[in-house]
Amino acid sequence: MVALGAIDLSWVDALSDSEKAALLASAQDVLSKTQLADYVPYPKQREFHKAGADPAVRERLLKAGNQLGKTWSAGFETGMHLTGRYPDWWDGATFPHPVAAWAAGVTSEVTRDSVQRVLCGRSNAIGTGAIPADAIKDRSMKRGVADAVDTLIIRHGGGGDVQAGESTLGFKSYDQGREKFQAETLDIVWLDEEPPLDIYSECLTRTNATDGIVYMTFTPLQGMSEVVKRFLVEKVPGTHVTNMTIYDALHYTDAKRAAIIASYPAHEREARANGTPMMGSGLIFPVDESSIKVPPFAIPAHWPRIAGIDFGWDHPTAGAWLAHDRDTDTVYVYDAYGEKGQTPAVHAATFRSKGLWIPVSWPHDGNNDTAAGKNLATQYRDAQVNMLKAKATHPPEPGKEEGTGGNSVEAGLMDMLDRFLTGRLKIFSHLSEVFEEIRMYHRENGKVVKIDDDRISAIRYALMMLRFAKLAEPKRRPTSTWAPKDPGMGY
Repeated sequence: MVALGAIDLSWVDALSDSEKAALLASAQDVLSKTQLADYVPYPKQREFHKAGADPAVRERLLKAGNQLGKTWSAGFETGMHLTGRYPDWWDGATFPHPVAAWAAGVTSEVTRDSVQRVLCGRSNAIGTGAIPADAIKDRSMKRGVADAVDTLIIRHGGGGDVQAGESTLGFKSYDQGREKFQAETLDIVWLDEEPPLDIYSECLTRTNATDGIVYMTFTPLQGMSEVVKRFLVEKVPGTHVTNMTIYDALHYTDAKRAAIIASYPAHEREARANGTPMMGSGLIFPVDESSIKVPPFAIPAHWPRIAGIDFGWDHPTAGAWLAHDRDTDTVYVYDAYGEKGQTPAVHAATFRSKGLWIPVSWPHDGNNDTAAGKNLATQYRDAQVNMLKAKATHPPEPGKEEGTGGNSVEAGLMDMLDRFLTGRLKIFSHLSEVFEEIRMYHRENGKVVKIDDDRISAIRYALMMLRFAKLAEPKRRPTSTWAPKDPGMGY
């Protein structure tokens, strides 16, 4: 390579302004058509690439927040495989022969605007993406979708020990259905955004004969779906997960990161900034029951406690009692209750029996007026239940007033799931009704199915107000001054 300083550029000064502008435009055009050679990954992106070199790894997931470069990195890896043009630093998977590949997104329009754009460039400038212009031999367009490419024929290799040939790339979308993902034999499948399980299974099948690879890039906004569980919970052999957070994206300053995170809704921040799964379809708590179940034990006196209540009539009024080991930030659900068709007075007796001193967290419908003229929270308070002063809300943002944290169900469920997965929420093994609710608690079409979730809701309310958990009141010594006249006789 010739050093720039060794090149005589004095002739440029003699050019007119219009000639200089034309020269600059020409240079930019050349550079835009050779982006593949200039790709430099961030450390987390390179970790994702490198995992592909392991022959035992066929399935990879780059789980990342929004706008962190996940699509960009997978697009450039795909471009390398299609062309056979691997940089000197490359330590990921390689193909010494032309490949057959698919790249897919949620819809044809989304695939065009994300996957296709990264690989091909803008629709009016095909060849300015990860696949160099000189490598694109032919293309066919998709019917019914403006500017959407259906298939590319790509020149592969041509020099060194790499045999020249032609790779093919087909663009797919999940809304085409499972049938459109059948009857092909492929080397590579790249799925941008989370696919349905049936389509993912088909993509794996397409690569079985070639021992090919499948990789995904997405922000897990659909939550603990079956596909996500495969990587994060089941950890199926042959899978690899790279988690990229906003702190791994080096193009953001600290101030910019803080502003971006603050702009997301509170319950979406972990997913959009750090790639942590939100609540999605399927089971809400896809955890191994044995990992959250513990034998009952005596609660240490120095662990603060709190209870939660979920009001009901035709469905049970439920209660849950929690103890907090502050040293490990582990919460133990040690007791639970559920009964329907009973009055507040009946339920209050149960709550009193568990400890008058234990604070009780309650939901927003405790403020609703009743025919008797008093809201539910007041009725329980009048029955000597230690109801917290205000309804359950999440902890406020630093510097904000108490009660401003909102009562988002999604945020509460995400907190529970995070605690389950990290071992910081345990349930006493004898609470069979709680485990039954966990087994059945699920979503349909992204929405929580509100059936048999009463004890879970009570746990969630208690966790929301964990900051108000209270230590047991010490037993008071007798204050009477009475003493026997005759100590020997005792009276």
